[in-house]
Amino acid sequence: MHRYPFTMPDQRTLVANLVLLVLAGAAVMTSLSMGTVQIAPAEVIRALTGTTDDPMAAFVINELRLGRVMAGLLSGAALALAGCLMQTLARNRLATPGIIGIDNAATAFAVASVVGTGIALAPSAMALAGAATATVLAFGLAGANGTRGYRFIVAGLGIGAIAGAVTQVMLSQVAIDDANAAYPWTVGSLNARTPESVQLLALGLAVGCLALMCLSRAVNSLQFSDPVAITLGIKLKRTRLLGLGLSVLMTGLAVSVCGPVGLVALLAPELARSLCRPGKVPLTASALAGAGFMVVADLLGRTLFSPLEIPVGIITAIVGSPYLLWILLRPSTRSLT
Repeated sequence: MHRYPFTMPDQRTLVANLVLLVLAGAAVMTSLSMGTVQIAPAEVIRALTGTTDDPMAAFVINELRLGRVMAGLLSGAALALAGCLMQTLARNRLATPGIIGIDNAATAFAVASVVGTGIALAPSAMALAGAATATVLAFGLAGANGTRGYRFIVAGLGIGAIAGAVTQVMLSQVAIDDANAAYPWTVGSLNARTPESVQLLALGLAVGCLALMCLSRAVNSLQFSDPVAITLGIKLKRTRLLGLGLSVLMTGLAVSVCGPVGLVALLAPELARSLCRPGKVPLTASALAGAGFMVVADLLGRTLFSPLEIPVGIITAIVGSPYLLWILLRPSTRSLT
């Protein structure tokens, strides 16, 4: 048994990661180019490198679109990573932060800080607190099963429903201006982003990716039964707690940027598993798929019915809901991995 802290990907996984990276890059370039003002890809590159002679292009790219695209990339990657981790911990494809209530709880806490309920913490800190609260409650209600089994998912569904109701009650009790300010957090939108929340998300994602590099072998071992994982030398309790903590961190920070765009955490890991070699947890592929999917969804929301803008959370729900039904209704012919 090797002693390396992380495992090297196989050729199929490397190719899948490269393809997803290229697709994500193409999505970024398309999103920067398209909009009310159309800008050629070559001009986009010149604007990004500071060599353009067109001040309008420089303003549109660097001031209006780049921050939004970066927010989409980071939040999509964070939600997808959190979803892949949660599915692996629970050994269930439906166990994503959105479905087990973490998204809704993070949203409720973020909304509480926006609508002026006397809580002075920033939305990012409140979203993290909400995500942690929902996780602790779901974990406690699941009892001895911990994150495994349907009891954990059912508990999370109940917590998410309560958090969603609390959010609606708060919005119904405040002035219309305060409710409008909190609206993006309830549907999922990149319009609500602040530079500080995006910077925190970037830092949290970097920490999460570094930790997952060291935990990759242990996370892969969670796919097996507990006796097998223990035989491989994995400290199950520590690995599960660290994985759960990383999921909470990335979900809370992502929600503070984009709101509850939960189905990204379901769709991206599924796409990654279909492309990568079975037997491995596709963490990198999930992050790349989530980043690209979020950017494409935001692009569609901006351009489909321009100048009317559709929040990214609605686009992902339209795409993801039928797929969720398909997962639920089709016979299971393969394992989680």
